Amino acid sequence: MAGEVSFDVVSEFDDQELRNALDQVRREVAQRYDFKGATVDLTQGKDELTLVTDDEFRATAVKDLIESKAVRRNLSLKIFDWGDVQPAGGNKVRQVITLRRGLTDDLAKKISKLIRDEFPKVKSQIQGDAVRVSGKSKDDLQRVIARLRELDEPVPLQFQNYR
Repeated sequence: MAGEVSFDVVSEFDDQELRNALDQVRREVAQRYDFKGATVDLTQGKDELTLVTDDEFRATAVKDLIESKAVRRNLSLKIFDWGDVQPAGGNKVRQVITLRRGLTDDLAKKISKLIRDEFPKVKSQIQGDAVRVSGKSKDDLQRVIARLRELDEPVPLQFQNYR
């Protein structure tokens, strides 16, 4: 093996799968008897979802629906940061759900330090919201991936560009 092999540690999710899951939630809410006559407005922004509904009970029911549809579409539940349910006027409540994407600076530094400490033959570089890990041996990189999978972080970790 002459050159170096590398991969990127990222935290991403598929926007289209999320959109499909939210469409399924909207269809099921329109069909279900316990939501008959109720207001359920679920809008997707770039980095957040906004749920407006009649009461906290319905907000909790929609949360369960979103989570079940997301799991069926292979989306990690760690991408959702559920905000507080707040009154929105007109006997409605609003809940803002932030979508987690990318590695924070603290998490990237933590991953880089862990790799530096435990795997001396492997180099890691922080590149924006990803961490590039490189080394001479594919076996070392496989061990790094296995170690990072053991971590319980607030965001899901994926490994891309394995070359």
